[in-house]
Amino acid sequence: MIRVLIADDHPVVRRGVIEILTDDPEIQVVGEASSIAELMELARTCPCDVLLLDVSMPGRGGIEALRDLKHEHPKLRVLVLSVYAEEQYAVRALKAGADGYLTKGSASDQLLTVVRRIAGGRRYVSEALAERLADAIQPGADTPPHERLSDREFLVMRAIAAGQTVGGIARDLNLSVKTISTHRARLLQKMGLRTNAEIMRYALDRRLLD
Repeated sequence: MIRVLIADDHPVVRRGVIEILTDDPEIQVVGEASSIAELMELARTCPCDVLLLDVSMPGRGGIEALRDLKHEHPKLRVLVLSVYAEEQYAVRALKAGADGYLTKGSASDQLLTVVRRIAGGRRYVSEALAERLADAIQPGADTPPHERLSDREFLVMRAIAAGQTVGGIARDLNLSVKTISTHRARLLQKMGLRTNAEIMRYALDRRLLD
């Protein structure tokens, strides 16, 4: 039996994923989390083989939570199941310890196969992402500026690009305005940008927003 834990803040999404998974009698959903705090607690108290994780849960980022989970539970297999296209989060998720990345748009057709694959100790990436990863390790390959950002800087960059203020981002992440301002200054420097408008244009051009 493959024990699966689902972490997603949308009840409708969780129900849809459960309906897909219950088509396989050898897969059992053992828990659901609607927040990062719930997820961290369930991971400690509810043994599972595969975690299905949405990286865009409110507050603290799912990528940061993924790093902590893999540190505390190194044998836990994690499939990131996200609404975001691969170019937005896939490489970052894999670097943080994910064993696979699947968009929610592909879940209805591929989820059962991918869960079984990951539970069996293998990894999963799409053919397109595999090609992108192969290109990225070629000598002289250029790294996109946003991939140089830390996970927190990337989160702040996306929030700014979505039109949020520094104060609003600070409230959402439970951090000080000074800390968010520091992240903003660092990401501007790393990306060679100067203003919030340039951040927005960069994110739109590279489809880094919803």
